[in-house]
Amino acid sequence: MRIAAVGDLHCKKTSRGSLEPLFAAMGAAADVLVLCGDLTDYGFAEEAHVLAKELGPAKTTPVVAVLGNHDYESGEAEQVKAVLAEAGVQVLDGEACEIQGVGFAGVKGMGGGFGERALQPWGEDLFKRFVRETVDEALKLESALAKLRSPQRIAILHYSPIRETVEGEPPEIFPFLGSSRLEEPLLRYPVSVVFHGHAHHGRLAGRTRSQAPVYNVCVPLLEKVAPTSPPFLLVDLERAGTESPTVGLPGAGSD
Repeated sequence: MRIAAVGDLHCKKTSRGSLEPLFAAMGAAADVLVLCGDLTDYGFAEEAHVLAKELGPAKTTPVVAVLGNHDYESGEAEQVKAVLAEAGVQVLDGEACEIQGVGFAGVKGMGGGFGERALQPWGEDLFKRFVRETVDEALKLESALAKLRSPQRIAILHYSPIRETVEGEPPEIFPFLGSSRLEEPLLRYPVSVVFHGHAHHGRLAGRTRSQAPVYNVCVPLLEKVAPTSPPFLLVDLERAGTESPTVGLPGAGSD
């Protein structure tokens, strides 16, 4: 299986026609498309309608997605999900699905920071609720992974589960880019690949503590890594973790 992954499309009401070439290239190159959140810019259902139409060139290719923080901005996240689902996109929020014998589990995720510096649930109620939200997202991811019986599992998030792929961003905002708590389910239920977005100035690749490859596939980062290629990451699942993936079309741009 070849997976084409991208995040942080930030589709606007004015984006008509601008994303069709990207989805056409992704659909031609891969067996499955993965969208890692911030699919819309302000979380409007109208933006989701534009995105759904832009997906037209890839309509014969399965699409799996999670939402990002921008998709919740305007309080229309459920409408955004419904519009995309009507267009054939499987939007995961603690759910799992199987495509061609490969399992996909997805959640938005949440921040909180990494390692010993991660935010702890004490002090003001506001901070306790923040940590509780992150824990809940991690539990949803664990539940989704536990449902899968396929030999290979793919995890899809918006927020990062590891520090490595957010490095390059200002350290002051690391707690808002991901959380180590999201990594814990990935260690209990081994995965073949993890995709996320959100960290626009982070790093392309890292690994969990169990050495599963983690890829940051947000558009701004992919455009920086390979400015002459369509901004998506192409991963051959058989070679994941042993070979560098391709940014854009095979043979185009740089790894």
